Amino acid sequence: MRHHGAPTPTVRGVSFELREGECLGLVGASGCGKSTLARAVVGLGLVEGGHVLWRGRDVAALSRTDMRTFRSQVQMVFQDASGALDRRMTVGAAIEEPLLVFFRRKFPTRAARRARVAKLLERVELPPDLASRYPHELSGGQRQRVGIARALAAEPRALLADEPLSALDVAVQAQLLRTLSRLLRETGLAMLFVSHDLAVVRCLCPRAMVMARGVIVESGPVEELFTAPRAQFTRELLDAVPRLRTEPNATEARL
Repeated sequence: MRHHGAPTPTVRGVSFELREGECLGLVGASGCGKSTLARAVVGLGLVEGGHVLWRGRDVAALSRTDMRTFRSQVQMVFQDASGALDRRMTVGAAIEEPLLVFFRRKFPTRAARRARVAKLLERVELPPDLASRYPHELSGGQRQRVGIARALAAEPRALLADEPLSALDVAVQAQLLRTLSRLLRETGLAMLFVSHDLAVVRCLCPRAMVMARGVIVESGPVEELFTAPRAQFTRELLDAVPRLRTEPNATEARL
């Protein structure tokens, strides 16, 4: 896989399986190829070799009808929620769009679609009256929740979440992690969760892959990666995780 105009492959030799109902972490430093891989899986990146298989079928060989089904079943949540949402569309219109594209017969009237939008907003813990507002009127955490609701509107079986927490402060990250965890339990969705933060991945993913310079250097259960990392880069990521240090008889904790 390459970026257009790049002299060497950005991602190479990567092979992995996202299992039904699994949350799989993909962790690595900025620029290592994580987002390139995630985008290639959903068809937003250039693939020069290899295959993306969805339920055993090569995505590149799907018919137009089957590709439409794939687009519905595999959705992406982007890092930049502001850029992913059209600033000229209200929140309600943005979430309604997948209903018009994929489920016009299921939700034939505007009233039916509005009711579905309200339920999707509640599902991501946002008030339904937010539907009348525009993206610039929302906080960063709210915009990211709208992006998740919009992805859920397509009734997917898998989500690719590309650094969905990186632009948020720690308190909002924790709230959104709880929401994602609940959604995964309730829906049985599979998720590829991309992050540069191994500690965040540990909170959400039972299994993870570690990427460095476009290759997977290590993969396995998250707890094993934390307790017995094999790759030097994994150890470096762990060393970068802030730890709380206390000193004997100290009244303050220091980082």
